[in-house]
Amino acid sequence: MRISIWRILMAGLIGTAMILAPATTANAATARIKDIVDIEGVRDNQLVGYGLVVGLNGTGDSLNNSPFTKQSLQSMLERLGVNTAGENVRTANVAAVMVTANLPAFSTQGSRMDVSVAALGDSGSLQGGTLLVTPLLGADGEVYAIAQGPVSINGFKASGDAATVISGVPTTGRISSGALIEREIEFHLGAQTSLRLALRNPDLTTARRIALSINDFIGTPTATPEDPATVRLTLPRGFNGNIVDLLTDIEQLIVQTDQTAKIVIDENSGIIVMGKDVRVSSVAVAQSNLTVTIAENPTVVQPAPFSRGVTAVEPNTTLDVTQRDTALAVVEESVTLQQLVDGLNALGISPRDLIAILQAIKATGALQAEIEVL
Repeated sequence: MRISIWRILMAGLIGTAMILAPATTANAATARIKDIVDIEGVRDNQLVGYGLVVGLNGTGDSLNNSPFTKQSLQSMLERLGVNTAGENVRTANVAAVMVTANLPAFSTQGSRMDVSVAALGDSGSLQGGTLLVTPLLGADGEVYAIAQGPVSINGFKASGDAATVISGVPTTGRISSGALIEREIEFHLGAQTSLRLALRNPDLTTARRIALSINDFIGTPTATPEDPATVRLTLPRGFNGNIVDLLTDIEQLIVQTDQTAKIVIDENSGIIVMGKDVRVSSVAVAQSNLTVTIAENPTVVQPAPFSRGVTAVEPNTTLDVTQRDTALAVVEESVTLQQLVDGLNALGISPRDLIAILQAIKATGALQAEIEVL
């Protein structure tokens, strides 16, 4: 009887463990390999160009204040057979712009891509304008695409004699499929036998887990972690396919990601973001607020009747100083992020004061996390 009861208890414990184990794994952060790495050679290339936008309804550059617009306009007209040398050009329907774009990886000649347009001079709005033929150059000075087309903007500007209304930024716009790719960037991914996977969030633990996951799936030593940001991938012998086939097979593998404990602070907006692994030792914190209120209530003083005095304004300043002292509070040693936040919120402080407190706790060595200030 005792043996039977012991077996029943053991079976129940094993069953409970099998139920709880997947829940623990599910709580960990997981992601596909394709979502956390970049493949060597598979990247965009930035392009830039200078051009003219025409057709503006009087909102273009003032040519007297934008000599580069005037020179570009005259050069363009001369290439079209119109001689404007020595003439005083006063059009307000032309604006000089900078055109930027990202050339996608493996783009073929003749395909199209989007471009962004931004005014360079004192143009008030690009609404209704059309970008003329603009070569887009890469970092090597070569032309990779040609941009042209009507500019679409998200904002607008309307003005009268005594008021002006501006919504959004009317001096920037976008041309959907506005650039025609003229030159391809040569890179034969399928011919590679070895390449690197670059982690978007470098971490030693994550890099090792990626390599182990790939090697377990392929069955041979295929991936090697080289540093926190790089995993070397080598095409194994006897693999049925090229490197593209290998990448296709492994990019859907699920990996448990890891990250360092970090607190990101934006002092300008007072935003604080904490990672889930942030820990703090027991510390005592006291914080005092000093509020100074200044109110100006000027008083108008009238002279006595039939006197030679004049009406004057006498300043009247009210100054109030309020100091709120907070008793020394203890923030207990935290186990979870929620407990840390609850402990800091118990002090009743503002986010900007919390920034200074976190930096002070870090200085004492009680905060086990990295602080990054934007």
